[in-house]
Amino acid sequence: MQQFGEWFYAFLRIPGEFPGKFLGSLAAIVVLMLVRLFVLKAVWRRTEVFQVRYRWRKFSNYVVFFLAILFLGRVWFEEFQSVATFLGLLSAGIAIALKDPLVNLAGWLFIVWRRPFSVGDRIQIGSHAGDVIDTRIFQFTLMEIGWWVEADQSTGRIIHVPNSAVFTESQINYTEGWFDYIWNEIGVLVTFESDWKRAKEILKEIVERHAGHLVSPAQYKMRESSRQFMIFSPHLDPSVFTSVVDSGVLLTMRYLCDPRKRRDSCAEIWEEVLDKFSRCDNIDFAYPTQRFYDNMHEGKQGTRGAAVPSPADKLSPRL
Repeated sequence: MQQFGEWFYAFLRIPGEFPGKFLGSLAAIVVLMLVRLFVLKAVWRRTEVFQVRYRWRKFSNYVVFFLAILFLGRVWFEEFQSVATFLGLLSAGIAIALKDPLVNLAGWLFIVWRRPFSVGDRIQIGSHAGDVIDTRIFQFTLMEIGWWVEADQSTGRIIHVPNSAVFTESQINYTEGWFDYIWNEIGVLVTFESDWKRAKEILKEIVERHAGHLVSPAQYKMRESSRQFMIFSPHLDPSVFTSVVDSGVLLTMRYLCDPRKRRDSCAEIWEEVLDKFSRCDNIDFAYPTQRFYDNMHEGKQGTRGAAVPSPADKLSPRL
């Protein structure tokens, strides 16, 4: 190797220690990549869960990158005999020259350590909402939902969000934390003349059939989460609430559903509501319309006022 270094310097005028450092660095990188490859193959053989595979792939990437930086720094910069000194100087340089990437790196450390969300979660951060499909050192990626698409379904767009957003924006997690479900509400408006009590019974039967099976797992999840959070147990059973609006009687179904199946549950419930109401002659849907109301003939007996004589009756002569 010494003769090769002398030959290298004689022809290219590059210091003789360069070939040894270069080959050593190359060998170290190859070894690290091979170790990572063997580890990933072992993980792939042991599990088919794509979340576990993804986490191992990302974690091994970070470990290999960190070890490579440490090794190359020690090899190429002899004055960095201490790893602590090397890291201190490196972090100081980054802090001075690269403020935004440093904040993003701190955000990545926060995501890895505190885990406000992970790959596969559905979240909203600031004005952006979607499913987390990737996390990296400087940014994380969302498959967008909402906007012009109803009921929190995917738009097909991908959003790259800087990791620094976890320090400046509020974060909402649909699928991770103390609860795995969300409440959804569907309002059904019937006319004042309809048999709203019968309509309410029909809606209660429908919503219990579609969402009643989620109550038991939701209660179990809430009991488990009460060990970590102070949770006041809400009412989990499907319910139908009654209120009055301008156009009629509003019956609101409230029930638990999977965050990713909200639109499917709405469609299934509405189809059954339309089918059931079509068989009832005394239940009609209400909608904005205009009608003339004659209190003398249509009002209740106690609310009917005396007939007011018209001006023509007052002027007509008595016979």
